Amino acid sequence: MNQTNSEFIPLHQMNPLSRFSQQAGDYRKYRPSYPEGAIATIVEGLGQPSSILAADIGAGTGISSHLLAEAGVQVVAIEPNAAMRQEAQPHPLIQFTEGTAEATNLETASVDLVTCFQAFHWFNPQPALQEFHRILKPMRRLAVVWNNRDLKDKFTAGYSELVRRISNNHPAESRLTSVEPLLVSHLFPEVKYYSFSYRQKLDLEGLIGRANSVSYIPKEPQVQQQLMSGLQELYDSYCHQNGFVYIAYNTSVYLATKNVGEVGKMGSQG
Repeated sequence: MNQTNSEFIPLHQMNPLSRFSQQAGDYRKYRPSYPEGAIATIVEGLGQPSSILAADIGAGTGISSHLLAEAGVQVVAIEPNAAMRQEAQPHPLIQFTEGTAEATNLETASVDLVTCFQAFHWFNPQPALQEFHRILKPMRRLAVVWNNRDLKDKFTAGYSELVRRISNNHPAESRLTSVEPLLVSHLFPEVKYYSFSYRQKLDLEGLIGRANSVSYIPKEPQVQQQLMSGLQELYDSYCHQNGFVYIAYNTSVYLATKNVGEVGKMGSQG
């Protein structure tokens, strides 16, 4: 009954600001990266990377921020969770700061690029999109990105089924591509879509850490025992001779340009 009711609760009302506190270490070590082609597509056409100032919203432990910085982009990493910020590795081109998607504390028209990697589904979409529009310079870019598990891959499908079962089919499992508010927004018309393939290489320790980085995996001993048993079975069944398994992803990238002619209203969320 409770789980049925939770399916109707927006994810941004499910404690998104502190829910990853206990997972911060696992998040930094075991969450997947993103393909080089995705990062290149996000910054393409914005000028020399050194001239780009990006706001990485919901930056977590800085996985995406570091990829942008390694491409030469200057990054302001916005993350509300102190534990996540503390786990982040320093980089000369990254400034970590406290803030939310709905209130970044950045100046109006101050950034060339706003990015949301694996985070947009946790935001309150209308005020977040208003805030992104506010902080972007005219005709500059918003990028919303997700690593979606590729269920055509047998190991990945088995891992996904285990996570769904252990999490009691948590609604985040089915809402990781909650891009509809962007697609209908008058603030960001003409959204372009790109897709890239990516694989995450994990040994058994990494596979366990990857699963425990999920914020909605229960921590009760009995549930954890079921999770460990299921992960061990998956590892034994699909482990390659090199000792690794591979989670397959389709990385979805949505790019949109700030509409300077529409500043007050957004379309229906549908």
